Amino acid sequence: MTEADLDLRLVRYFAVVAEHRHFGRAAEQLRIAQPSLSRQVRRLEQQLGARLLDRTPRGTALTEAGEVFLPRAKSLLRSASRAAAEARAVARPNRIVIGYGNGLIVTQAAQAMRRSHPDAEVHTRHIDFSQPHAALLDREVDAVVARLPFPTSGLRVTLLYQEPRALVVSREHRLAGEDSVTLDDIADEPMPRFPGTDPAWTAYWRLEPRPDGSKAPEGPAINALEEKFEVVAAGQAVVVTVRAAARMRPDLVAIPIEGVEPSHVVLATRAGERSRLVADFARLAEQHITEAPDV
Repeated sequence: MTEADLDLRLVRYFAVVAEHRHFGRAAEQLRIAQPSLSRQVRRLEQQLGARLLDRTPRGTALTEAGEVFLPRAKSLLRSASRAAAEARAVARPNRIVIGYGNGLIVTQAAQAMRRSHPDAEVHTRHIDFSQPHAALLDREVDAVVARLPFPTSGLRVTLLYQEPRALVVSREHRLAGEDSVTLDDIADEPMPRFPGTDPAWTAYWRLEPRPDGSKAPEGPAINALEEKFEVVAAGQAVVVTVRAAARMRPDLVAIPIEGVEPSHVVLATRAGERSRLVADFARLAEQHITEAPDV
């Protein structure tokens, strides 16, 4: 059979089962009955002439064929999603979706866009810190205001402003009363781990490598950015973030770090983008998004 013969719905079902390694959890996410999901995956296996999954009482494991097929299945699903998004974009040229990262505000620029283009559909959407690159290339959004670092291949990136990074500690921490700290001051301080995140992003916010080539001591593993302040307030770790982020909690203190470059807030769009709306928003973003929000 050829790639064109594959049913994308069945490919997606397989990809979700492979992600969860469990038919029950996959069926719950897909909102279909588990027996039906099992039948659909078996149908895909029959079409391919290869067993993709081994079913066991404890869960599901990929076969050797499944290991080979999974990355290609994901690529196929991404290509189909991008093709559909590109078709929609051509059909709806008067629509723009503006993405924004954690702690960033695009309201003023978006409102200016609506005033400049009263007939256009201007939407805003929060984008997770790990998603700017994929969201743009998959055409889920048309422009993103986010903090570096993130992958920028295939993108046009414009600096909007810089924001100092700071060390955030609990009010009971030994450094809480300091006017500033150095990397030597925090050499032995554990920092949270972010499993599965981009290594460049992790190194940037953990200040790695240190001048002597070392890494920060390992702190608790966290799965969401919001969790980091909980482990800091509990005295289990310290974190590096932008100074404004710590102002939302009275039990935390943000301390300037000497000799560390600031965070860069940028506007990212697709390279070679021809949309008039995207070009106009880029101009308005440079006018209206010029400093950190006063939290």
